[in-house]
Amino acid sequence: MASPYRVCFVRTGNICRSPIAASVFRARLAEAGLDTLVEVDSAGTGGGHEGDGDLDVADPCYGDLAGFEGCLESVEAASEGLLSTVRTAVEEAA
Repeated sequence: MASPYRVCFVRTGNICRSPIAASVFRARLAEAGLDTLVEVDSAGTGGGHEGDGDLDVADPCYGDLAGFEGCLESVEAASEGLLSTVRTAVEEAA
């Protein structure tokens, strides 16, 4: 049986931020007991850093440990709101 809900994190390149977001969100789902109801993955669209210049999450691949920690903090903070939204959708679908 397929999962009733799917979340895909997308970035122009799929080398760090989108996989980090997918990993963090999978952990949040497991903590909430929703990991068997939601499928999570990440993807890239190509183009790497095409259009550099919109506000963005720090790029942990081209910086120091502080950049990685900043990226992780941003992703963790955002995952709380996303978890709430997904929880509501999954509960309504049940």
